Amino acid sequence: MTAVTRGTAGAGSRTDGPLLLGVRHHGPGSARAVRAALDAAQPRVLLVEGPPEADGLVELAAEDGMRPPVALLAHVVDEPGRSAFWPLAEFSPEWVAIRWAVRRGVPVRFMDLPAAHTLAQGREEPGDGTEATPGAPESAGAPGSAGAPGSVEAPEAPESAEAAEGSVRIDPLGALAEAAGYDDPERWWEDVVEHRAGGDDAYAPFEALGDAMGALRETYGSGGHDRDLLREAYMRLQVRAAQREFGAADVAVVCGAWHVPALRQKTSVSADRALLKGLPKVKVDMTWVPWTHRRLSRHSGYGAGIDSPGWYGHLFGAPDRPVERWLTKVARLLREEDRIVSSAHVIEAVRLADTLAVMRGRPLPGLTETMDAVRAVLCEGSDVPLALVHDRLVVGDVLGEVPESAPAVPLQRDLTRAQRRLRLKPEALEREVELDLRKDTDAARSRLLHRLRLLGVAWGEPVASRGSTGTFRETWRLRWEPELSVRVAEAGVWGTTVLGAATAKAAADAAEAPALADVTALAERCLLAELPEALPVVMRVLADRAALDADVGHLAQALPALVRSMRYGDVRGTDTGALGEVARGLAERVFVGLPPACAGLDADAAAAMRGHIDAVHVAVGLLGDLSVRGEGDGPGGTNPDDGDTGWGGRPRWARVLRGLVEGERVAGAVRGRCARLLMDDGSLEEGEAARFMGLALSPGTEPAEAAAWIEGFVGGGTGGGMLLVHDERLLGLVDQWLTRVSGDAFVDVLPLLRRTFAAYEPGVRRTLGELVRRGPGRPGAAPSASGTPGFAADLDRDRADAVLPMLGLLLGLGDHLADGPAEKSGAGGAGATGRGTAGQDGAVDGGAGRNGNWLVGAA
Repeated sequence: MTAVTRGTAGAGSRTDGPLLLGVRHHGPGSARAVRAALDAAQPRVLLVEGPPEADGLVELAAEDGMRPPVALLAHVVDEPGRSAFWPLAEFSPEWVAIRWAVRRGVPVRFMDLPAAHTLAQGREEPGDGTEATPGAPESAGAPGSAGAPGSVEAPEAPESAEAAEGSVRIDPLGALAEAAGYDDPERWWEDVVEHRAGGDDAYAPFEALGDAMGALRETYGSGGHDRDLLREAYMRLQVRAAQREFGAADVAVVCGAWHVPALRQKTSVSADRALLKGLPKVKVDMTWVPWTHRRLSRHSGYGAGIDSPGWYGHLFGAPDRPVERWLTKVARLLREEDRIVSSAHVIEAVRLADTLAVMRGRPLPGLTETMDAVRAVLCEGSDVPLALVHDRLVVGDVLGEVPESAPAVPLQRDLTRAQRRLRLKPEALEREVELDLRKDTDAARSRLLHRLRLLGVAWGEPVASRGSTGTFRETWRLRWEPELSVRVAEAGVWGTTVLGAATAKAAADAAEAPALADVTALAERCLLAELPEALPVVMRVLADRAALDADVGHLAQALPALVRSMRYGDVRGTDTGALGEVARGLAERVFVGLPPACAGLDADAAAAMRGHIDAVHVAVGLLGDLSVRGEGDGPGGTNPDDGDTGWGGRPRWARVLRGLVEGERVAGAVRGRCARLLMDDGSLEEGEAARFMGLALSPGTEPAEAAAWIEGFVGGGTGGGMLLVHDERLLGLVDQWLTRVSGDAFVDVLPLLRRTFAAYEPGVRRTLGELVRRGPGRPGAAPSASGTPGFAADLDRDRADAVLPMLGLLLGLGDHLADGPAEKSGAGGAGATGRGTAGQDGAVDGGAGRNGNWLVGAA
């Protein structure tokens, strides 16, 4: 808001007092009024609400590379994570005043309580929120919420009931709007200030608001918050010092309108100094950092933010006809999104906005009338494009820029050089970047993003790649937030370069990792970030932890990430030999420890163990394939019964699974899942799957246990529905078991069965229903020749094998799939060297599992 006084006299008079310009932070109306008042007064010194430590940074505001929105960032030298921001937009009165003074050679001094005291108080009083205004910082770790919604900087919420006594928490804009008969403070502000044409008296708007703030403080009190009183005491001391040096008539002050009555107040120097005596203090560094319009918006948690920074920026920058220019921007945006918007739409929207303003008794259309017109005319009543307009234009994704000459920690400078070298510019608008790791530039971008994630600088978030499952491709979702500047400063304690800091951070994290799975995940991240010096340290910790950890669940959680990491030797040229040794050792320990760990599990523990078994199955298959290709070679021996060379883990894993299927004390869900994995892997003889199911569904088995076995065998989104469609013997066993279950038991097992079959595709469920209604084949009988349309009674192996050359071509394996001896395949198998399909979830490059023919024939 705006409040001007010349000392204690009228605003338009030329007295000996300082020029007090009370403003609304981030208010374009205040910004225009401040510029006009400074042009009229021509002061010799300018005092601005802000931390005095930033006085040396003022000159940077005049450089060409400085483009708002920007923010002053202060952080504790010994504790970079404790920091605060003072944001400034192009339409902020403080920014306009600073630019005015710097261009004319007028000294600029910040006069608020020093950041050294502010951050020290925050350390000692963690419960104390900080105002998110240019006068009182927004905490980087926990954004302050104490600033008034009206953004004229009302007092913060008292810390205690004693502090609150005698004071009332108010919204100054809301109180003034209510007194004027408005129910919306923003609408009142637009009518009184934003739509006000400039008059002959440049000081008039400040005088009116200064008097209003004085009346509010007389009625509601000063707020009673100790920190607010400290700030105002320090401001008065700085104003007195400037008056002594330059003369009272040549001093201009730009501050929150709420503080104007306090700066008028007659107090003694000794009283103000007594308030400030003994304040805690810390050593701080300050710099400029980029800010965003989105971060200025109030919904982001910024206490003195505004609802519509994009709209306010437009009002400040538009030379004339703001509504017409705004609706033209909206039309351009909608056209870019393939919406049909013509010039006639814009004309009608302008007319409607003007009409709404007249009907509502407003001098000019405001944001409410303009957006109502946009919704009715340009968006044709739809809220979907209206939400886009609000997000892109009303709020906006403008990201400021800071010149290279601004102070920065060495890590920030190294990051800036890397961003420029890799052409990876920080942007406030979220975007996705596809990286092909076979290209040097994309590989370097990937390394940079992974290293930053290790340092806690979450500039990019990896997402699933579209249209590709190869390990050579990565997709990142990038978005630069102002808080990342704090994270970079905080990470500077680990090193002066991104590579050095990430290496040191990874080594420290390995020593402090709470669980074995955390260490394996860290090893994977080290490979992704290409940290050759950190990886040996992580591997030593991993080997030590693995040797001491006897929990099979922990080992099973750690193995998949470790095996996945071995693939990066292909894509990134990293030596993964040490990873292979540890991975094979973990797998051997899982083989030994899994059977006893699966005994006597309840339902929840069985579900968790089933997930571990699935993960280990994928890892074992991938580990065997990597051994075949010679990646991560290490000690391991050759097993003539296995298609692998150098590691015989696959047949041993198959024996472990078979032992679990036949175990009497193993939970049904685990036994069913193990039977399914063996079947998909081609390790069961003809009819064995039906035999296992028949045993599990025999009358002597508890119904709940039998239902759990079914869920493990055909549930979990593993293609179990198609398995029952193609093998009527298995479907017949399920159907026969259900007909024998008692009524009470059926009620108990129904939820589990519904969860199992509800996961199937609608077409699969419909086919199963038709088969059940028609009557599936009897258990043990061969499938009917006329059973399922399109499927023969028996598997045509010659036709099934015909797909192998094409499959090998698609997977980049040449004729490798067709070379396997047919006699090595199991029921429906494709040979010991086949790189199957359903069994391992597509985790192996080019496929997974070993039962390649199962997809094209009946079991």
